[in-house]
Amino acid sequence: MTRTPVPVVVPTAPVATLSTAWRACVGTGRTREVLHADYRDSLAVVQEEIGFGATRAHGILHDDMGLVRPYDHGGRAGTRYGFAYVDLVIDTWLGAGMAPFLELGFMPAALASGDQTQFWWRGNVTPPRDHDAWADLVRALLGHLVQRYGIDQVRGWPVEVWNEPNLPVFWQDADEDAYHRLYAVTARAVKDIDPQIAVGGPAVSPGADDWLPRFAEYVERAGVPCDFVSKHAYTSGPAQHVPFGTYQTLRPPQDLLTQFGTPRSLLAETGLAGLPVHITEFSSSYRPDNPVHDTAYQAAYLAPVLAHGGDLVDSFSYWTLCDVFEEEGVPTAPLHGGFGLLGHRQLRKPVFHLYAFMARLGADILARGADHLVTRHPDGRISALLWQPVDGATVAEDGHRVRLDLPGEGDAVVTERHVDALRGNARAAWQVMGSPLAPDHRAMADLHDAATPAITVRRVPAQGGRHRLDVDLGRHGIALVEVTGAPDRTPPWLDERRLLGAGEPR
Repeated sequence: MTRTPVPVVVPTAPVATLSTAWRACVGTGRTREVLHADYRDSLAVVQEEIGFGATRAHGILHDDMGLVRPYDHGGRAGTRYGFAYVDLVIDTWLGAGMAPFLELGFMPAALASGDQTQFWWRGNVTPPRDHDAWADLVRALLGHLVQRYGIDQVRGWPVEVWNEPNLPVFWQDADEDAYHRLYAVTARAVKDIDPQIAVGGPAVSPGADDWLPRFAEYVERAGVPCDFVSKHAYTSGPAQHVPFGTYQTLRPPQDLLTQFGTPRSLLAETGLAGLPVHITEFSSSYRPDNPVHDTAYQAAYLAPVLAHGGDLVDSFSYWTLCDVFEEEGVPTAPLHGGFGLLGHRQLRKPVFHLYAFMARLGADILARGADHLVTRHPDGRISALLWQPVDGATVAEDGHRVRLDLPGEGDAVVTERHVDALRGNARAAWQVMGSPLAPDHRAMADLHDAATPAITVRRVPAQGGRHRLDVDLGRHGIALVEVTGAPDRTPPWLDERRLLGAGEPR
């Protein structure tokens, strides 16, 4: 534990405004999974405690959504578009106060040029054999959404063309020219419905930034519409597989912020300069079975990213909202290293608490540094997110102290909420239980209790117009500190000695 930290002297005047890019969007795995009861329960929890503006999911065009239904009757062939599941999904999101960020994929079998698939649920990753038929599908989907939800609403739903086409597992042969053609056909079909619906891409994975300037050159040369640029950001190394799990090394969290910043720097001299940049997936590991996702380390690791990421991009979307996620098959344990902020049955992970703590911050930034983000609310309350700095390479053996020197008069009530390797940590409790694959009702209740942040409340007097606090974080800890001015209204006749049975004072 650092015992003599340099005090964080917080000024009275704000230095910046906290961007909302950190909760502008969150990931959802496969679109069909939205219809799962556990997903819907998780969505309600996430929106109640965090409140994301939008969500992005794979597979809205996948066959399990029933969108493309070819028929042949009496020698007459055609296609019927079925929107029943699409409407159920979007109604669910809208009902939770969340808009869709529409990723178009994967390829319906009736339109596919091949049979290459990805994931347990077999998303087809081949180009369309008939680009006109693909354009008809795009126009049919967007036209239906406009008819059902209204043009004013749909204009606020960005349309992203495909997912990670630079990887051959997601786009056949990672054929860049074929992707450019798909993008052009799609973008023009979107604009056929309404010129003000935003369309963009190329949604490339980390390590493929060279695609961005070539994408810019192509859309400018071909006169193709493009309203935003998207990419993904992860910091994990090669996968080390074990049964039902994966381990990976991690680069420092600053590497995520570096990845956030590359689109604007690479596109500064192109026709796409100045467009909105959306990181439509980010996390530490890109694997849905890496235990790091469930740990307190994940929360401390990502804290500086949430604190600073909005300076670099218009949105950065955590991958994903919950562990209803079947890319590697149906998970076999309640905490299995899944991407989600929430585990199954709404188990709150430490990273969920990181987001929930962010949701309780004020809009005015008073101070920001390597282990702190201090904010103020319109009513004068001060809220601070604190974290133990971690570098992705080493595991801390002890905690971390932050010394805050805050402006304020009179007594203040200081409320601290802590999450770390032991507190507010469902995974730690689950491991103590022996990592049961199917916890019974009692054990699940205990896990939910164990996932609750530890809380302390204390009064701190002002000294010379300042409140001085030492906040001790546990190992891999994060904390929310809320400071509220509050006069002491304890009645003078309240006598603790008598309350505890000591009798009347002599």
